[in-house]
Amino acid sequence: MGKAHSVAMSAVGAVFDTALRPRLEMICASSPDSAERYRAAYGFRRATADWQALVNDAAVEAVVIASPQSTHRQIAEAALALGKPVLCEKPLGASLEDSRAMVAAAEASGTVNMVGFNYIRTPASQFARQLIADGAIGDITWFRGEHTEDFYADPEAPATWRTTGMANGTIGDLAPHMVNGALALVGPIAQVMADVETVHHTRPGGVVTNDDHAQMMCRFENGVMGNLYFSRIATGRKMGYAYEISGTKGAIRFDQEDQNALWLYRREGPEAHRGFTKILTGPAHPDYEPFCQGPGHGTGYQDQIIIEAKDFLTAIHSGRNIWPTFRDGHEVNRVLVAALASADSRGWQDVSAF
Repeated sequence: MGKAHSVAMSAVGAVFDTALRPRLEMICASSPDSAERYRAAYGFRRATADWQALVNDAAVEAVVIASPQSTHRQIAEAALALGKPVLCEKPLGASLEDSRAMVAAAEASGTVNMVGFNYIRTPASQFARQLIADGAIGDITWFRGEHTEDFYADPEAPATWRTTGMANGTIGDLAPHMVNGALALVGPIAQVMADVETVHHTRPGGVVTNDDHAQMMCRFENGVMGNLYFSRIATGRKMGYAYEISGTKGAIRFDQEDQNALWLYRREGPEAHRGFTKILTGPAHPDYEPFCQGPGHGTGYQDQIIIEAKDFLTAIHSGRNIWPTFRDGHEVNRVLVAALASADSRGWQDVSAF
């Protein structure tokens, strides 16, 4: 993610003609050698192995945190205390306590803050949000979402940092994206009932201490019923960030593996003529035209990060936060902590209790 954000900040001014043009001033890594290597590779002026030196440097005016979750809180609190805007990768902090403290620090400082949820920023998903807001599919009646990948589907894949600690498991790593997507598309979640499972308890080189997959039933505050599934062992799925939304007048389907297409069903006209229509994204859709003037040519993963960078710079320039803020990231964490509590208690949990 450090590379993705570096490339995005280098490109965003040219792509979106932003009022603010970022300068890559300083990059921090875990050792002087790696920091210098990244500096040379990504085009930063300076490098350091001390995040405090970076945050406190007068020439550093905004901070992007793309480090392990356990470091988020300290870095964010230090930057916000100095009035420096912060874009922090998801999930926000390593615990609910962390994210709650980060929200408090951000709101006390009055400084621009943003969480790095990039998948919901594709032109197709932005258009889905627009369609829902415009009432194109009527009142929502049901939501199904998933974030499924297969990078640990092979039981013989070795143990790594990803297999240690709940923050690195499926609930900590993949689930935040789709929970954020559900909140963005349908609204706040009121209650959850979840089941969390470790399928492969040992792997070559170590014991697995976090989850492989999880499923969650939920009730949104608006009464809509939902179902979410998250997995790192979903054989064959590479980027299964997908959702289906049913409404009284139509329905929407999306799959990130085909991220430049949105499927829309409208309940109108003769039954024989009805069916899902594949809409290819193009200049008529949000944040597409700055990349390409031709419809159907498509955007990619890096472009999502560039869109995110544009939003961050716009927020800084205007002095007004743009969704999703630290508070929005904290809301995702509340839902997931409630899900873990539900899995432990084997019952429904109210998100408001967390």
